[in-house]
Amino acid sequence: MPNMLIIDDDLHLRKLVRTYGEVEGFHCQEAENGECALKIALKNSFDILVLDVMMPDMDGFDVLKEIRRTSQVPVIMLTARGEEYDKLKGFELGADDYISKPFSPKELMARIGAILRRSNKSQTDTISFGQLTIDPASRTVALHGEKINLPPKEFDLLLKLSQNERVVLSREKLLQTVWGYHYYGDVRTVDTHIKSLREHLGQYRKLIQTVWGVGYKLEYTEEI
Repeated sequence: MPNMLIIDDDLHLRKLVRTYGEVEGFHCQEAENGECALKIALKNSFDILVLDVMMPDMDGFDVLKEIRRTSQVPVIMLTARGEEYDKLKGFELGADDYISKPFSPKELMARIGAILRRSNKSQTDTISFGQLTIDPASRTVALHGEKINLPPKEFDLLLKLSQNERVVLSREKLLQTVWGYHYYGDVRTVDTHIKSLREHLGQYRKLIQTVWGVGYKLEYTEEI
């Protein structure tokens, strides 16, 4: 049974999410503030965190920042504020998804399900988007059955983005995970490699979308 931690100062909202979560087969725990959430998260293992942004004393951004020091547990953020800046800040800190209040509990459960499917997917499984196929085991990419010869870093970028479909990854995050170290120099290194990768992908170049001010995400639609 997957474990969910619901973090919100609104008792009614916590109970609502818990009710829908339990129907979907989750074992749910609740935290009414950020300090309580961190204590619970340190003592228990969770598959997903549902985290409110607007809480007294310690807001959701501060909680997420502390969580990310020791854990990569998937986090979906809830907020009454829909400003783009808040969403970008959440993604920069490592949020996996973002939903604005008021929201449909069914939509929230659908998003949680999508996040967990991504998290549980084997890192060696072949990944396909239409006629584009990525094989992590052999480090090969094929388009319409024809192999595309990608430089190593471009393959690593494509793989990282494809394993996090629809998730916005900042340039800094891509530098850390693809280049394998904390990069304090010019983040345009990522932009340069993304530009070249898009050229190699041809008609599938639109798979990789720019999220202005943050970084990139991979999103497939049948229109590509």
